[in-house]
Amino acid sequence: MTFYKGKTGQWSWIFHRLTGVGVLFFLFAHIIDTMLVGWGPEVFDKVMSVYAHPLFRTGEVFLFASVLYHSLNGVRIIMIDFWPGMTKYHAQIFKVMMVLFTAIMIPVGYLMIRHIFS
Repeated sequence: MTFYKGKTGQWSWIFHRLTGVGVLFFLFAHIIDTMLVGWGPEVFDKVMSVYAHPLFRTGEVFLFASVLYHSLNGVRIIMIDFWPGMTKYHAQIFKVMMVLFTAIMIPVGYLMIRHIFS
């Protein structure tokens, strides 16, 4: 019996789906918390104060990472879809995408959570 070994194509697919679902859940939560304005400013302000907690602030870093990965991988997928010859380079494109992801994520992540450690 053979099992797929999980190379870059499979991992990029799995992470693309996971980040897409994560962003979708955030959008649902955002719609709900914005809808709370209709129940008065007190309710809305109470919910918004929960978002100032360090746990939620750290979660924003994961949200940004999800959006960044999903968008960069989406560009990679578009490149492969529109230029089928790029398929043979998909692993190299994935590596370049991950370098870009890391180069963007490190400084932005630091800026987003630096207040927690100071």
